[in-house]
Amino acid sequence: MSAAPAHILALRFSALGDVAMTVPVLKQLLAQNPALTITLVSLPFHRPLFENIERLHFYEADIKKDFKGIGGLIRLARKLKNDIRFDAVADLHDVLRTKIIRNFLGPAPLAVIDKGRKEKKELTRPKNKKLRPLKTTFQRYADVFIKLGVPVDISCQTLEIRNQKSDIRNRTSARIGIAPFAKHAAKMYPPDKMKQVVQQLADNSHHTLFLFGSKAEAPVLELWAAEFKNVQVVAGRFTFAGELQLMARMDVMLTMDSANMHLASLYAVPVVSVWGGTHPWLGFYGWGQDPENAVQTDLPCRPSSVFGNKPCPVHGEAGCMQEITPEMIVARITKILDR
Repeated sequence: MSAAPAHILALRFSALGDVAMTVPVLKQLLAQNPALTITLVSLPFHRPLFENIERLHFYEADIKKDFKGIGGLIRLARKLKNDIRFDAVADLHDVLRTKIIRNFLGPAPLAVIDKGRKEKKELTRPKNKKLRPLKTTFQRYADVFIKLGVPVDISCQTLEIRNQKSDIRNRTSARIGIAPFAKHAAKMYPPDKMKQVVQQLADNSHHTLFLFGSKAEAPVLELWAAEFKNVQVVAGRFTFAGELQLMARMDVMLTMDSANMHLASLYAVPVVSVWGGTHPWLGFYGWGQDPENAVQTDLPCRPSSVFGNKPCPVHGEAGCMQEITPEMIVARITKILDR
């Protein structure tokens, strides 16, 4: 039996939420295997996610600029071979570009993620759905390393102890982060209803609300914030690293099934997430998050999409959220703050 690898080269480029989901797995992997070193190859933008993790080296590769196209990916593979003395490869992405890279990395043990496409299709098809919780993406990542002969147990998924300078009990205001947007419309709570959520939360003078989003989404959030003294817009005002630092200070986050759910989870922030066409059973729920904090309703059409990139065939875009009221969301946030 061959020895377990000492240095694993791991590949994962996108999307942001999926990359963020590698972080707790890699932390567990390194903690349970003190002789192991990992080099993660990813986009430069993702670097802040992996800072200060012992024995984890971040290798940034801009595949949209410096290593663009097939020729660029081949150059990247050759550069990785020259720069890093790895003895195994973990493909945590399994897309065309990682297939090209790994084919030019030379003869090293390789393990590739099993994305479970067949069972996900069974769960999201319009008729005769096989409704059951599927293996989590965290476990799918862990399985890649297990295939390489490196054991890792991620069965205990808990939010890490938060190390904050100020505790909520020593403050007069609770910090509530709200990230109302998602990449796809089918995963977004209707804006008019989300504004009602903001209004109901802002009516409590002991709440301070922080609205997260992209620079392009900031104008909408500015309009919402203009009506309330205790609502601040974060979107477009910080670097990614700065936004993460601010998110880590929230007492609760409200998100869609989006990257922000996973980013907040990295900092042990309780997350209330709103679900429509997608479903936690597909394996993308936040690390250590309480299942009760997933706000959703049971509709026979759900889930209708793995990634939320397709409208519900029955209700259209965001239609699977039709029965979720602002009061349901506010009640869940309030319950967390009361605890």
